[in-house]
Amino acid sequence: MTNNSTFKGYQRQDGRKGIRNVIAVVYLVECAHHVAREISSSFGGQVHLIGFPGCYPNQYADRIMNSICTHPNVGAVLLVSLGCESFNRNRLKDNIEKSGRPVHLIGIQKTGGTRKTIDEGKRWVSETVEKIKSVPQVDMGLHELSIGTICGGSDATSGISANPAVGRAFDTLVAKGAVCIFEETGEMIGLENMMSTRARTPALAGELQKSVEKAAIYYSKMGHGSFAPGNADGGLTTIEEKSMGAYSKSGNSLITGLIKPGDIPAQGGLYLMDVVPDGEPVFGFPNINDNAEIVEMIASGSHLILFTTGRGSVVGSAISPVIKICANPETYNRLSDDMDINAGKILNGNATLDEVGDEIVNKVIWVAKGGQSCSEELGHQEFILTYKKFEPIGPSCLPGF
Repeated sequence: MTNNSTFKGYQRQDGRKGIRNVIAVVYLVECAHHVAREISSSFGGQVHLIGFPGCYPNQYADRIMNSICTHPNVGAVLLVSLGCESFNRNRLKDNIEKSGRPVHLIGIQKTGGTRKTIDEGKRWVSETVEKIKSVPQVDMGLHELSIGTICGGSDATSGISANPAVGRAFDTLVAKGAVCIFEETGEMIGLENMMSTRARTPALAGELQKSVEKAAIYYSKMGHGSFAPGNADGGLTTIEEKSMGAYSKSGNSLITGLIKPGDIPAQGGLYLMDVVPDGEPVFGFPNINDNAEIVEMIASGSHLILFTTGRGSVVGSAISPVIKICANPETYNRLSDDMDINAGKILNGNATLDEVGDEIVNKVIWVAKGGQSCSEELGHQEFILTYKKFEPIGPSCLPGF
């Protein structure tokens, strides 16, 4: 790991620190999507488009949007409303204002339609781009970072190169005091007993087991799961094999807590995020989606995301940088423009897991210092927010808080 692991962060008025200073242009219903996109597309990488398509939101979507708009990497927010959707836009605006960020709400119906709204939005963004350049930059260390991890497009190499290398990186980052978040409880099926032995308390161990059991029931009732045809084409044989590979991203540290999307850990440590909806499955609840889970980890404070892939994935993210770690050396050679780290060299005998783990930590520091990940350079800003339902976590999920 590099000796210089400090960097400059953007000091927010709410006390948090970010590694980016982006403006979020937010559509609050699908009817406002085009207008918001036209506004954001004029400004390049510092302005990110996000939004919620539903005319009537639920508590989950409301919570995620409020968390994203006050994320440490966000410097200002433009809210684009049609005017008749049910999203509580005024409360969202108030919450952003309370966090100390510049915010402006435009209603398309009130402003006078597409062209007038686009013009007003562009004027506000242009002024605000200059305004947020004055946000103070202060020293920031690894212990103040929050890092999420996810795997997508997995193959038979994922569980023996990229995923365990991320686990080694997580062990280093947790030891430095960072928040590290892993998820995909639907890919922990069969490993719940093993995972529970790493819980800090017996009560947390029980919560970890229940989260995986819930995932198994959910996918059974919904008739789908987390094992795709592409995984089989890539050499994986069973969900258990895929699960073991996914689980290895968590490393060997003790698990500090169990969170749900939008929960922000109050101290460093390793956290499992439960992304499977609570209660009975209902129409409209989604299957596993890499982009949605990235959004959920960002909503829980992740400054950046470690994305492992064997078959290959090109997605990035709005708000937080995505670092791609490729498990398969052949995939890396084909998709090198999209990949930040070649973990496939472990399979070729050109590096050890520990060496690639250190490389990942160094890349985290480099990106935190302002270096662009491949997905950032390519302009990826994927974002999706749909419908789910979650109950609040209980006290046993966060021992010691």
